[in-house]
Amino acid sequence: MAVRSVGAFVRARIRCRTVFELAVFELAVEMVALLVLAAFVAGFVDAIAGGGGLIGIPVLLLAGASPLQALATNKLQGSFGSGAAALIYARAGQVRIGRQRRPAALALVFGAMGAVAARLVPVEALRIAMPVALIAVAGFFALKPGLGDRQSIPRMRPPVFEATLVPLIAFYDGIFGPGTGSFLMLALVMLAGQGLLQATAQTKVLNFASNLGALAVLAMSGQVWWATGIAMGLAQMAGAWFGARMALRKGARLIKPLIVSMSCAMALRLLWQVWA
Repeated sequence: MAVRSVGAFVRARIRCRTVFELAVFELAVEMVALLVLAAFVAGFVDAIAGGGGLIGIPVLLLAGASPLQALATNKLQGSFGSGAAALIYARAGQVRIGRQRRPAALALVFGAMGAVAARLVPVEALRIAMPVALIAVAGFFALKPGLGDRQSIPRMRPPVFEATLVPLIAFYDGIFGPGTGSFLMLALVMLAGQGLLQATAQTKVLNFASNLGALAVLAMSGQVWWATGIAMGLAQMAGAWFGARMALRKGARLIKPLIVSMSCAMALRLLWQVWA
């Protein structure tokens, strides 16, 4: 009789624990802990060179999220990381957020428009084209001599840059996403004449805005894992703090090789998705 009572008690505790986990998180606590760890790593890498989605989306898919749930939840947690990194760079004087209000507003609006258009655009075509573009980005940063933290002469006036490339890349971020940070970095260095560290800082501001715009649309679909995404987002903030601080100390010596490696890794992952 005592054995049966103990067994019933244990089963009841297990059921209560499962109900509690589902009430707080969309997944078991153990799985959330793994996602939080992955988010910390993603925040660290993304604050330096972009590519946090390369880590965040696959782990969410492995945890059982649908593609739309993974995309939406990744936008939520990625907003924490990019926002934290932007604030750290701003406090270090690498970007003036007040001067980024206009391009950030454009990034937010076009990020939302991209998320709306996501169901209309043939994503498979993007998966084929983007690896080529990412490899080109990696080749530019790997082979271009003289890339550093010093500014150069802009090839495009700021108003023109803000009115063309910022909306275009933000729209792409809302539709698809992988490589957004790499494309922004390339545009800011090659056309806006910024140094690598300054370009990294501005990229985080614009990426934060486009993430928020896309998230606002995706949230209406009901596909966001809010509790899990917020837990991952807090870990992203911690990783972003470490990553941004390290980028501020090391500058181009760290940013350049990491953006090359992350661009290549994203290209390989997209190619694998196409051919798998």
